[in-house]
Formats: sequence, structure tokens, C-alpha cells
Amino acid sequence: MHFLSFVWNPSEGIDLGFFIIRYYSLMFVIAFSLGWFLTKRIYNRENQSPEKMDKLFIYVVIATLIGARLGHVIFYQPELFSQDPLSIILPFSTVPEFKFTGFQGLASHGATIGIIIAMYLYSKNVIKKPILWVLDRIVIAVSCGAIFVRIGNFMNSEIIGKATNSDFGVVFQQLGEDFPRHPAQLYEAAGYLIIFAILWYVYWKTQKSKQMGYLLGLFFILLWTLRFIVEFVKEAQVDERSEWILNTGQWLSIPFILIGIYLLIQSPKRKIIE
Repeated sequence: MHFLSFVWNPSEGIDLGFFIIRYYSLMFVIAFSLGWFLTKRIYNRENQSPEKMDKLFIYVVIATLIGARLGHVIFYQPELFSQDPLSIILPFSTVPEFKFTGFQGLASHGATIGIIIAMYLYSKNVIKKPILWVLDRIVIAVSCGAIFVRIGNFMNSEIIGKATNSDFGVVFQQLGEDFPRHPAQLYEAAGYLIIFAILWYVYWKTQKSKQMGYLLGLFFILLWTLRFIVEFVKEAQVDERSEWILNTGQWLSIPFILIGIYLLIQSPKRKIIE
């Protein structure tokens, strides 16, 4: 008997009788809603119009969903491009049979790339400010939203941790298991909460937001270092080559950490002139 373990076997969602609100979908709604609220406060402080804020929200939502899905397929399941291309953009699999699956597989690395591309377009076409100015501000909301995405993963018993080989851990009964695993999703969620608190403090209580690239660089360093560390106790999302020392998620995190260090070092040279 595992005295220090916790058995996790939640329902599919909130059953309203005529409709089930799935926890993962609910967490995404909360993430985007809080992101909108937080960014609105920042835009009010920066004297930006509500119209620009509304367009920013649309850009971020679309970029997050498309980038996260394509990122997962490109980095983890490239065979889908040839074997089942419709499943990339639709919540169905057609091979070996037609089946509703939902959108299984969203990669934060892809979401990050998607948001950067979208913010480049937004900075050029809407707000008319440098892309670093925009990214420095939205990463605060992104770090907050990431908390709820990982809670959604925990509710779904997905992106699970490795077996603890001890009494400590979470037994994911939905998976038909009776041994405890690391609650990797909750490790990340707690880390994202700390990252959000740091970024929020730095933006509101210091002058670092006047150095373009500082907040983005700090975000990259903190978030991807956290992801790199947590990957050690996470089960691989797809089959990994056993001879690799690091897994795919860790290799993909290293470039973002290096970019963050570069941005942090260079930020004093990009001061905003009032």
C-alpha cells in the first residue's frame, strides 16, 4: 500500500445534464480570459487603445492554437503529414478508422514560435511598435495562462511523470495504473506561478520594462530552464531514441534559454525613450 500516494480519478468534466464542460477546455478558457484581463491592465498603463487590445487577443489565441498543434506534429509526430494529414487540423483520426479524438498533442515550443510570428505581424500592422515591446508585455499573461493549461493536463491525466518507485506520487487511475508517478503537470504549474509572480513584480515595481527584451529574456530563461528540469521526471510524449542523453523537449528548450540570455544582456542597449 502506498501511504504517501494520492489516487487521481476525476470525471470527464462538469456535467450539466445536456452538456459536459470538459476540464481541459475550461482551463483554456480561464487561461485566455485571465490573459486578456492582465494585458488590458498593462495596455491601460501604456495608454494603448482598447481596439489594439482586442486585436492582440485575436492574434494570440489563433497563434497559440495553431502553433501548439503544428509544433507537436513537427517536433513529435511528423509522420502525420503523410499518414493522416487531416488529423493535424481536425479533432478526428482517419487512420486506421474514423474516430473522434479531440486535439491530442499541443507543444509549448510550437506555441512560442507561433506567438512570436503573430506578434511580429501585430507589431507591424496594428500597434506600430517594436516586436520586443509587445513580447515583453504579453509574456506576463502567457506565464499566467500556462498555469491553467498544465492544470488541465493534470485533470486529463496526460503529460504524466515517470514512476517514482516509492510511496510518494499520484496514482493516475484513469490510465489503469496502481503505482504512483511524479505529478509533473503540477510541478510545472507551480513553477509557472512563480515565473508569473516574478514577471509581474518586475514589470510593475521596477524600470526593467523600459529595456526592450529584458522581460522576454527573463521569461525565456526561467520558463525553459523549468521545462528542461521537469523533463527529467516526465514520460516522453513519443518514443525517444534510447541513446540520447536528453529528450526532445530538453533539446528544444536549450535554444530558447540561450536566446533569453542574449536578450537579457542586450536589453540595456534598447532603452525606451519617453
